[in-house]
Amino acid sequence: MRLPSFLKFPLAALVLLSHTLMAQQPVSNGVEMADQLRADGKIWVVVAVIAAVFAGIIIYLIRLDSQIGKLEKEVKNQTKHKTQDVG
Repeated sequence: MRLPSFLKFPLAALVLLSHTLMAQQPVSNGVEMADQLRADGKIWVVVAVIAAVFAGIIIYLIRLDSQIGKLEKEVKNQTKHKTQDVG
C-alpha cells in the first residue's frame, strides 16, 4: 500500500520526533549494573573481553584482505597469460 506524498512528510516528522517524546526520564543515580561492576572491579573483565573481540575482528579483516589480494593477483596473472596465449 503506497501512501500519498502529502501524508509521508507528517508521518516522517512524527517518527523522527517521537523518540524524544517517548524517551525515558534520565536516571539520577546512574546505571546500577555498571556501578556494581565498577565497585567489584569486574568492569575490567568486561573491557578486556570487548577489546579481545575487537582485536579478533581486526585480525580477521587484515587476514581476509591479504587473502583477497593474493586471489586478485592470481586472477590478474591468469587473465594476462590467457590474453598472451590468444594474441
